[in-house]
Amino acid sequence: MTNRLAKSQSLYLRKHAENPVDWWPWCEEALETAKQQDKPIFLSIGYSSCHWCTVMEGEAFSDDKIAQYLNEKFLPIKVDREERPDVDSIYMQALQMLTGQGGWPLNIFLTPDDLIPFVGGTYFPIEPRYGRPGFLEVLQKIRSFYDLEKNKLDSLKAEMLEGLRKSVLLPEAEDLSEEVLQKGLEVSTGIISDCYSQQSFPMMPYAEAALQGTKFNFKSQYNNNEVCLQRGLNIALGGIYDHVAGGFHRYTVDATWTVPHFEKMLYDNGQIVEYLANLWSAGYQEPAFKRGIIETVNWLKREMTAPAGFFYASQDADSFTTPDEVEPEEGAFYVWSYKELENFLTSEELSELSEQFFITSNGNFEGKIVLQRKQVGELSETVENSLSKLFEVRYGVQPFNVVNVETFPPATNNQEAKNNNWPGRIPAVTDTKMIVAWNSLMISGLARAATVFKNSKYLDLAVNAANFIIKNQWVDGRFQRLNYEGKPAVIAQSEDYALFIKALLDLQQASISLETSSNPNFWLETAIKLQDEFDEFLWSLEAAGYYNAPTDVSGELILRERNYIDNATPAANGIAITNLVRLSLLTEELHYLDRAESALTAFSSIMKKSPQACPSLFVALDWYRNQTLVKTSEAEISNLITQYFPTAIYKRETDLPENSVGLVCQGLICKKPSFSKQELLEHLEQSQNRWAK
Repeated sequence: MTNRLAKSQSLYLRKHAENPVDWWPWCEEALETAKQQDKPIFLSIGYSSCHWCTVMEGEAFSDDKIAQYLNEKFLPIKVDREERPDVDSIYMQALQMLTGQGGWPLNIFLTPDDLIPFVGGTYFPIEPRYGRPGFLEVLQKIRSFYDLEKNKLDSLKAEMLEGLRKSVLLPEAEDLSEEVLQKGLEVSTGIISDCYSQQSFPMMPYAEAALQGTKFNFKSQYNNNEVCLQRGLNIALGGIYDHVAGGFHRYTVDATWTVPHFEKMLYDNGQIVEYLANLWSAGYQEPAFKRGIIETVNWLKREMTAPAGFFYASQDADSFTTPDEVEPEEGAFYVWSYKELENFLTSEELSELSEQFFITSNGNFEGKIVLQRKQVGELSETVENSLSKLFEVRYGVQPFNVVNVETFPPATNNQEAKNNNWPGRIPAVTDTKMIVAWNSLMISGLARAATVFKNSKYLDLAVNAANFIIKNQWVDGRFQRLNYEGKPAVIAQSEDYALFIKALLDLQQASISLETSSNPNFWLETAIKLQDEFDEFLWSLEAAGYYNAPTDVSGELILRERNYIDNATPAANGIAITNLVRLSLLTEELHYLDRAESALTAFSSIMKKSPQACPSLFVALDWYRNQTLVKTSEAEISNLITQYFPTAIYKRETDLPENSVGLVCQGLICKKPSFSKQELLEHLEQSQNRWAK
């Protein structure tokens, strides 16, 4: 027997459809029912590829005794955070206020009349273990508190609501001087240089800000260039990268970049491709970076691209080793036993593989081996052949037979994974929904890689995904965030607008630098139209900056947030402000620049007091202060754009001063015309090398 979630389009929600818990989706009917029945709401938020979300679904939410109590005493609501990041953001903030930490699954209890959180946690086991109480005991105590401690509950509610409201009120504006910008970029460099963390996350928004900081000449306690290079090496050489088949896992559970948490998220891969391409364009032409991009694009084509052209959201960490297993194992699709390597490879191949990768008979992950490289440089032909053999074991097909296919059929649930007759290993489940924000990150990554490596095939992939969004994601004139099997769903949020506008501008820049049928003007015109919609429905007239959700769909939320804190993905407002500066340069319309200035002013106090929270805002501030427009011919653009000039944008120009090859304009001032290619390059370099005053 299934519950209400069986009708959901979300893979994550459908995973809970056979729970005995009487789940509701987040909707007006559920909220009204809780109020009428005076039942506290149990709000549980997660996502499809979340390992501990999957564990809790199979344990506590599948337990009849827990479900019976939960159904009688609470109104349980399930939310896919990938569908509703606005709901997730509010209650994650509340959880951190309640417990001092956050994470998923996010399990939090709300009062039914006003949706104010009063107790929360993350993973709850069935029985007490890992230092955590059993879930039934937790539920009983919370219901008792709700029934018997009304005065304490009211006091706690008032304190929580006051805290949440304060969290969205920003202090008065501060002066955003050159020193503030330099400190912000320096802080980001420090964060990615920290080698004492117990886990290792890519942290791409910080890495991009740090790389931008290499264009400044100021005294630093870090070697900025070395830090940025090392982040690229950690990612490209570490176990976080799938050396057999491409694609990057979400993070590693150790400080040495060895053992990953094995899910592959589209948003990580898009950002990493862009970062590695930027490193290459900045002069760090390490072969592992290029290989990482090539193989990740192959993975994207093979496993993550829908026939319609868009990109799937993620692949699970867990997979089955045999069809008879009840529960999947984490990393099973990706790891190797030493005995397998001995069986599949010749002694010479295994010996050479062991010279270039960390391989021991005892393994490095529960007796198995996660491949991690020892050194930089090209892999030998023997090692590449060995990796091809392992690819064939995993997929049942040789690499050269699948690289050029458009898609590799995904398993969309556990039953498909177990029941399909796979030629190789049983793959992890793929969440096949289309998320605009995440697709946009990959489109931007592909556009930059296409530009740097002059590879039009990368651009073709990006164009196909962008065209799908443009043709399918408007309903009644409103932009939609998701697409399930050809059906758009959920009105877009700020990150969807901001990141897709960025992707459109990146496509416009790539299109003017490559020989392609892609029309640069089309991308710019679409970006302008989407920016108009973004401004109409999400811009804060009172405080400036963009709200997370549009004005007409946020009525059920207890407050409206403006996202400025970077996490695994960049904050919407940081990206949006950069977009405004770029639009002002390309269109020469100064109202975009005015709006960028207003937004930066709105977030200035946070930038000054908490620079560690908002690297994307510092990237935006760098664009605002050091914006550069290069007007020149298509041929010159093609030469210049492959280099790393992070706050430069290019515009085709035929009406140049007589005998000149181009103009470099910084801010509202143009330099003298450049009369040679060398002079044009020198003028651009001068504009992009920031000197401390």
